[in-house]
Amino acid sequence: MSKQNNWWRGAVIYQIYPRSFLDMNGDGIGDLPGIERRLDYLASLGIDAIWISPFFKSPMKDFGYDVSDYREVDPIFGHVDDFERLLRHAHERDIKVIIDKVWSHTSDQHIWFHESRMSRDNPKRDWYVWADAKPDGTPPNNWLSYFGGPAWTWDTRREQYYLHHFLNSQPTLNLWNSEVHAEIFDVAKFWLDMGVDGFRLDAIHTYQHDPELRDNPVRGPNDPIPSDMPLSNPMSYQKRIHSMCTPHVITFSQKMRAYINQWPERCLLGEAGGDDSEAIAASYVQGDDKLHMAYSFGLLGSHMTRQDVLDTIKRVENKLGNGWLCWATSNHDTIRAISRMQAPEHLYKKAALMIMALGLSLRGSYCIYQGEELGLPQAKLSFEDLRDPYDIALYPEHAGRDGGRTPMPWHKEKPHGGFSFAPETWIKFWEPHAELAVSVQEEEPDSILNHYRNFIGFRRQIPALRDGDLRLLDVPDPIVAWVREKDGYKILCVFNISNDRATWVLSEPHDYSILSNISFGAVIDGETATLTFEPYGFAFLGFTE
Repeated sequence: MSKQNNWWRGAVIYQIYPRSFLDMNGDGIGDLPGIERRLDYLASLGIDAIWISPFFKSPMKDFGYDVSDYREVDPIFGHVDDFERLLRHAHERDIKVIIDKVWSHTSDQHIWFHESRMSRDNPKRDWYVWADAKPDGTPPNNWLSYFGGPAWTWDTRREQYYLHHFLNSQPTLNLWNSEVHAEIFDVAKFWLDMGVDGFRLDAIHTYQHDPELRDNPVRGPNDPIPSDMPLSNPMSYQKRIHSMCTPHVITFSQKMRAYINQWPERCLLGEAGGDDSEAIAASYVQGDDKLHMAYSFGLLGSHMTRQDVLDTIKRVENKLGNGWLCWATSNHDTIRAISRMQAPEHLYKKAALMIMALGLSLRGSYCIYQGEELGLPQAKLSFEDLRDPYDIALYPEHAGRDGGRTPMPWHKEKPHGGFSFAPETWIKFWEPHAELAVSVQEEEPDSILNHYRNFIGFRRQIPALRDGDLRLLDVPDPIVAWVREKDGYKILCVFNISNDRATWVLSEPHDYSILSNISFGAVIDGETATLTFEPYGFAFLGFTE
């Protein structure tokens, strides 16, 4: 495969949650013209691609992840013409565009589901997962939903249960049905022909269930602790080996890869959850016949302590082989990384920069979630301010999605941080974010934003950081270190994941030189080969052997 066709390998991808990015029509909801308006800002970051969360027609019960028409743009975001213009202008700036495809389920308002639930003998009767009740009228098995409670809802017309891994308004598509495959691939063709550069595949681990509908066993004390949900979710009590994460998903991913290969330079990025998301993600990207990339919840679902980072990297490196991961430390489903780390407020900037450097120096591609380049902490919302059904259902033990979805702060002095000129926004703007607005950080050479620009620009020029090998080093607490290497060029990457100063004596006799333009809070004593770090300091050192 040519280098050109490997643009995704080592790419920096910027995730946009369109509802909260920029509102151009004044309805309090972000839209596609808002994304287009900020393309120059995105280009200034040096990113390779943007991933846009769903903007398709939807009743918005799960804010776009409940699609009612895969080919139509929801009016709150604009029109198909708006997307085509956005796509064209992004490409003019050498920015690839990946769009979010939710093929595990639809909205219950989709015409497919309306037809499927009409009777047991209609043409789309098997387009969704239907099952008879047990003799006592209870659901077919013990499978649970991410949103709490059974994963089955009774339909009085068919007198059967239908499966839903999320809200009961999100019925699961039957991806054992070849007609559903054909329809999904036709949807893919519609957007690929338009020119999109790839798809982010939502919850791909839920694509194909056990056709025998066997009960999930109980998760034992030695089984992996799931990283894609809080332990307050009753689903965490089960090993989800039959409801999702089945080996059949790999076969389906091969079909998708073969299909998308008809369009050059396109890619598939899968979201891999489950009880051992690193192993699942690795299984979806082995070889050249499955997904191009996948991402797991190892860092997304952790507090990003030193041990969390080490354990996740080891699990990935032990299982990934020749596959390719796309790392992320924050997204629209999790508490923002800087808040999960629980760094003291006076160390927020240092912690934000360390997250940047750590994520962008791992072996793989990397997703920056909007606002992460500003060092935004998690917004603190009251229960009355919550909008997300998942946060509401699991409150107060879990309130991690809405606080990461609040409006992007563009201008410190403008209402709602410059996100919208509407009197009210779809979700409350968190005023402390105004102090970290783009307008503020643009004027500060040493801002988090400008450090991101500098680091991404440097990384783009260094093949060892973009797609080189990674060798994890055995170093003392609280230090974490690894070597990235490609074509004989090596970089030592060292991080102090702690609130305290730390030192590390370099034991190997190399001629080290610290790369000061991308290091922060670290100095080296050349005579003793001792690195000294401030809290959350990090260093990148070039060396020869």
